[in-house]
Amino acid sequence: MNAKDVQPFPANWQTALVLVPHPDDPEYGIGAAVAKWTAEGKTVHYALACRGEAGIAGMPPEQAGPLREKEQRRSAAIVGVDDVAFWDFPDSNIHDTAELRAKIAETIATLHPDVVITIYSGPSWAPGAPNQPDHIEFAHAVAAAFDDISGSLTDVPRWLFENGPEPTHCEAVDGYTEAAVNSLAAHEAYLSVLDPGTPVVEQARRQVEMVTPAVRDLGERTVGFILKRPR
Repeated sequence: MNAKDVQPFPANWQTALVLVPHPDDPEYGIGAAVAKWTAEGKTVHYALACRGEAGIAGMPPEQAGPLREKEQRRSAAIVGVDDVAFWDFPDSNIHDTAELRAKIAETIATLHPDVVITIYSGPSWAPGAPNQPDHIEFAHAVAAAFDDISGSLTDVPRWLFENGPEPTHCEAVDGYTEAAVNSLAAHEAYLSVLDPGTPVVEQARRQVEMVTPAVRDLGERTVGFILKRPR
């Protein structure tokens, strides 16, 4: 990717709110950026629509949900995030509803973040790689809630970004990818079932390397973001 196509991620902020539908969603995309930000003294909050209770094949939801919550909290701590909220919307059945928008708006109003980051809303990550319906619905709900609060709050977040392909902004994360690997590998039970033939750390390293491409003049490793709403 050429640096002329993207801008550096904004630096003049202190608090970010990461909104995602499932456990492991932050780690599959932005873990290295989060590790960098918290190391710089910035505060990052995570809020998840569900506990991932439908995410482990062969495991009943009442067992998988608490397990995935535990793994998510451990994973977040590795990159310096200690505030992780779960909202109990149904895994694999998340929709852009008034209830979900209200919860998103309430969380933004409570935490007053400078920047909001969410999952990708597009139909596919790449040819042959369709996006999950939960991701699409959730990201649309975040954008709608962001627009709704823009007319009612005096301290609206300055930016809304999605993590996804064809970024408008990149955060250089040289030196932080190992923390991202360890963070994703903390989802040990989930990854072990997802690909039992590949060691968890190998799965994590492969994913982190894939989502942190080099961008000329910006970094050997970067995390990409799509600007959806400037203030």
